[in-house]
Amino acid sequence: MQITYTTKEESKAAQQEAFLKLSGYERVASFIRLSKSIQAIFPSNVPERQTNNFVIDYHKLRNKER
Repeated sequence: MQITYTTKEESKAAQQEAFLKLSGYERVASFIRLSKSIQAIFPSNVPERQTNNFVIDYHKLRNKER
């Protein structure tokens, strides 16, 4: 592990550069992993209902990753 001291602007620029180096697939996968971790930390209390919206079912994704 390496510790660096940078300004907020430098840090954001480095993060953006690293993200833009990823392929399209890797960007989407990164977004899904981030969404999944946020949902684990802050679960929703809203009951599920049937809609015509696009829904990512993390439980089905988890089974396919194994």
